[in-house]
Amino acid sequence: MNPATREQLMKVSTATLCTALFKRGLRNQFIQDVRPLNPGLPNMVGEAFTLRYMPAREDLNPISVFLDRGHPQRKAVEECPEGAVLVIDSRKDARAASAGGILVTRLMKRGVAGVVTDGGFRDSPDIAKLGFAAYHHRASAPTNLTLHQAIDINVPIGCGDAPVFPGDVVVGDAEGVIVIPAHMADEVAAEATEMTVFEDFVQDMVLEGRSILGLYPPTDERSRSDFATWRQARGR
Repeated sequence: MNPATREQLMKVSTATLCTALFKRGLRNQFIQDVRPLNPGLPNMVGEAFTLRYMPAREDLNPISVFLDRGHPQRKAVEECPEGAVLVIDSRKDARAASAGGILVTRLMKRGVAGVVTDGGFRDSPDIAKLGFAAYHHRASAPTNLTLHQAIDINVPIGCGDAPVFPGDVVVGDAEGVIVIPAHMADEVAAEATEMTVFEDFVQDMVLEGRSILGLYPPTDERSRSDFATWRQARGR
């Protein structure tokens, strides 16, 4: 990822990014029904590295599978690149965990930017204390083997109804997680940055008692002039 793009995405909201993608015809890039375990962290930004689960078949999913160093869940944790985001397709099923505190801690220590599942994490109180970006649907104590069989890494997946391709740019904030197609990440980040500056201006004006009519969107000359003055005064 372009370092300038990463820096821009650290400073914009998923809401603003949703609007920028909507303008380009993409309406389903926000991962549904996931939330941060630690909402006070800075934005999570990184390229997607994926793990896919399928429904577990009991004869293929005993506890002994974890002895295999090639187990896809273990490989994903050890191979997810530094600065990337591990995105897990758990079929929106949080009845069993996608991972737990030890694996999430390992991701953090390896320099991964964050982890997202449309299922649940076990040891979630411990994960919430790590200061590491982690998003899930809800807490789930049962081991993943109960319901999930890890089957693929770094393949296209669905996560919370959003399509995720390896290398897509994943951004998370206190509201949730959005997936930006890799080929448009630079332009979306630049537009979202400009949108954020304007929306900050609008918020200031509304707090002063200004009507949104003609202001948001800026359809009159007064609004455009006031924005230019506001922006210059703030060096933005």
